Amino acid sequence: MNSVFVLSSTKKPLMPCRPARARQLLTAGKAAVYRQQPFTIILKDRADGDVQAVEIKIDPGSKTTGIVLVGHFEQQGAVVLFGANLTHRGQAIQSNLASRRSLRRGRRGRKTRYRQARFLNRTRPKGWLPPSVDSRVRNVESIAAKLAARCPITLAAVERVKFDMQAMTNPEISGVEYQQGELAGYEVREYLLEKWNRTCAYCGADGVPLQVEHIKPRALGGSDRVSNLTLACQPCNQRKGARPIEDFLKGKPDTLKRVLAHAKAPLKDAAAVNAARWTLGNRLKVRWPVAFGSGGRTKFNRTRQGYAKDHWIDAACVGESGERVTLRDGFKPLIITAKGRGTHQVVRTDKHGFPRGKAGRIKRAFGFSTGDRVKLVQPAGKYAGVHVGRLAGIRATGQFDIAAQAGKITAHRRNFTLIQRGDGYEYAA
Repeated sequence: MNSVFVLSSTKKPLMPCRPARARQLLTAGKAAVYRQQPFTIILKDRADGDVQAVEIKIDPGSKTTGIVLVGHFEQQGAVVLFGANLTHRGQAIQSNLASRRSLRRGRRGRKTRYRQARFLNRTRPKGWLPPSVDSRVRNVESIAAKLAARCPITLAAVERVKFDMQAMTNPEISGVEYQQGELAGYEVREYLLEKWNRTCAYCGADGVPLQVEHIKPRALGGSDRVSNLTLACQPCNQRKGARPIEDFLKGKPDTLKRVLAHAKAPLKDAAAVNAARWTLGNRLKVRWPVAFGSGGRTKFNRTRQGYAKDHWIDAACVGESGERVTLRDGFKPLIITAKGRGTHQVVRTDKHGFPRGKAGRIKRAFGFSTGDRVKLVQPAGKYAGVHVGRLAGIRATGQFDIAAQAGKITAHRRNFTLIQRGDGYEYAA
């Protein structure tokens, strides 16, 4: 379980404490709950206190980023105090932009048929990133700022380079064209592990040693490009040998179709990580000294300490300080999901692009707004009971929608209690 963040009576961040200690302070009336997620208490009778060095460590990813806080103590060494997996919404942003672009082009085609092309009169500012990539950087930056307000962070460590695009596309490149380096083989293998979910592509076995396998055997003219590589367990690799994959999987048409389709998947996830690798570090440098570590060192630190593969564990093992880090037994990370803060779209459209109604005009009603974390006490009906979740919709009539574990529930506002204001994220323990 994560440690509990502690603030002084003047809202100065102090060292996090164990949940048991936080319960004692709350029971004795010496502290009060300041925030539910991440759980934070504020002391009533202490305005200051001694703090130790705390490091924020980040393992950037295309879909999920691992974030941890590591405390450096004289006797205990490096100990993980807080861990979280941050899920991004880059694909949703890309889909929304594509939809908006298609609607805009259709509208211009209907209303300004002879409008001159506009593709040479736009400039991008220095350091521009695609919106889907920039959202990933801003998400991490936002969560880091929230943690800095609750914990005395003094330095940061970020995994910088994870994938070598050129080496993955053509692993044999060398000489003047490219100085390959020691990590070229690791880059390809690590990418394949993430692409194929660390399982055998043919039988689905996981938790076993996996070998790099050529989908089209080299004996039949297959290349070393990453689009022709997959992962297979030793028995499957030996049975396949130099046979064509169509012959090897002739009795498994669904598996054959899946492998061939997945092999052609683009490198967009790797490209997204590479595009933002420097931007994230430069933005964090405004707050703290930043140390960078390679993906090879992260994996080396994790495997040597015998830790399982997870984003937040990779973050704990980033850089030189990740060589020896302690994870408490039963430690579970906080799951943070980026949800955004609404939309600027004025008119809703159907799948064909035709208007179907205006967007809601109400931003806040009766002290509630969409995205707030609330508790619903439903007295009767199908969903009778207590539900905790995120407000999915509000109306001036007082009927609110809550996205809870039981599903989407509509109830009157008098049955709702505000737990925490929405900040664009959803939290789950």
